[in-house]
Amino acid sequence: VFQFIVKHECHFINGTEKVRFLHRHFYNRQEFVTFDSDVGRYEGFTFLGEKWAQFWNSDPKIMENQRTAVDWLCRHNYPIVTPFSVERR
Repeated sequence: VFQFIVKHECHFINGTEKVRFLHRHFYNRQEFVTFDSDVGRYEGFTFLGEKWAQFWNSDPKIMENQRTAVDWLCRHNYPIVTPFSVERR
């Protein structure tokens, strides 16, 4: 069985003051490429992942979209997620 998974993660530290966005790709339970907003570019972990990272890092539209995802994806959705995650005790 082959499995391909793409995950988008928002890590909130001190509310929306410090936010980290991760865009991760997995194939058969192995992470092969990821975008980390703290690093600001894609990083490949396998041969295929390095090729994809090189291609995506060279495209200015893709990089602008990923670098701004902290604002349009994470911070935008923070008020929606807060009642279910932060305020739940």
